[in-house]
Amino acid sequence: MSRYIHNLIARGEGLNLDFKYCISDPRKIARTLSAFSNSDGGKLLIGVRDNGSLAGVSSDEEFYMIDAAARLYCDPEVVISTRTHTINGKNILEIDVPKSARIPVKAKDEAGRWKSYFRQRDQNFMADRVIKQVWRRSVNSRGLLLKFEEKENLLLNHLRGGEKITFPGYRTLAGINSRTAEKILSDFILCGIIDYEASEKGIFYRLSDEFRAAE
Repeated sequence: MSRYIHNLIARGEGLNLDFKYCISDPRKIARTLSAFSNSDGGKLLIGVRDNGSLAGVSSDEEFYMIDAAARLYCDPEVVISTRTHTINGKNILEIDVPKSARIPVKAKDEAGRWKSYFRQRDQNFMADRVIKQVWRRSVNSRGLLLKFEEKENLLLNHLRGGEKITFPGYRTLAGINSRTAEKILSDFILCGIIDYEASEKGIFYRLSDEFRAAE
């Protein structure tokens, strides 16, 4: 069993794996549960430092915090499975988080507000209004008929130069209101024309690799 955990740790943190030294606030863990649930699912290893070394935890206390995060600070509730591994006398808690059938899964923040998160690389990011609309519309996805008028072509021509754009940036570029910009960006994502990527600077939209290859 220790080999199993060491092999997981050797992979390093990423899209489907996150290390936590300890849990001090269930609301912080709820963000990761939301992000995994809204993305492709993942595993949390509690009692592992960022550098991969084993710290160990009190499994009963940590389980209580995880359970509170999943049931009280996520909406809808996240159904998790847990396993405890003891390695060199240290307890490591493994939490499996499945991709949710009901997206978005929201997490309650310190001010009591519900926010939705998604996972990219080894980080959690808060979804903007475009991504939330993509999630909502994906549930009842139907064929889309796109009209390439001036505002749509402005977006394509901007992105064809290898540029990226933010939601406010596109709204300003095209001189359109928020609702129209949100609709066009979500249409393009649902049709596979553009992708989104996140960083500490915000969420950016770019042409998808598949669309570039098809042009």
